Amino acid sequence: MTAKDRIERISTWIRDYAVKHNIESLVVGVSGGIDSAVVSTLCASTGIQTYVLSMPIRQKDDQHDRSVNHCLRLLENFQNVHWETIHLTEVFENFEKLFPANNKLALANSRSRLRMTALYQVAQEHNGIVVGTGNKVEDFGVGFFTKYGDGGVDISPIADCLKSEVWDMGREMGISEDIISAEPTDGLWDEDRTDEDQLGMTYPQLEEAMRFAASDERPTDPGKLKNLMKFLSIQKKAQHKMVPIPVCKLGD
Repeated sequence: MTAKDRIERISTWIRDYAVKHNIESLVVGVSGGIDSAVVSTLCASTGIQTYVLSMPIRQKDDQHDRSVNHCLRLLENFQNVHWETIHLTEVFENFEKLFPANNKLALANSRSRLRMTALYQVAQEHNGIVVGTGNKVEDFGVGFFTKYGDGGVDISPIADCLKSEVWDMGREMGISEDIISAEPTDGLWDEDRTDEDQLGMTYPQLEEAMRFAASDERPTDPGKLKNLMKFLSIQKKAQHKMVPIPVCKLGD
């Protein structure tokens, strides 16, 4: 399937879902990264009222600038787009003060959960749904998302697309080169931490390992085998995010 085919298929799927369920608006968090840029553009292309939210929390200037520039581009090209910047730094810092242990990973995840809360606030105000921006590698490969944060969404239009396919769709839709070429990051840390820094693998390496994991084949190259083992280890640790919540079933 070509990038153009994916774009048409996904935008039609979003539109059909919204019409079937009487949804009046689509709400997307925009981060300055390729995934949210592609998803927000797909939503805008449906003609349905689309709310794009930039939600900085002590955000790096380059990340926030890419987010703002993308939102401005959407406003220029689509009459159904509405843009809001919701500043959450003060809210987060007040929350942070309640936890003197200052667990950095927990607080990074809390940033994501604050943004999820803001997205659902706006969605409920406009009879809308929150549209997820996770791709296949993140959502179903290594679980690289925050549970009940950016993983808390109503629909996931690109969750069957590899990261490389998302980049291809971005190029096809004319997404800014600044966004396409930016190092992928979740933007949840005060210091610069790319996805590669956190996962220890690039997206091409993750995709290759994911293909091996889905087959009975094992790589003969030592480097590729090492990547596969690392991929499987990350996946195992994140399994709780990718399966239904355990339920204690009591029977009849």
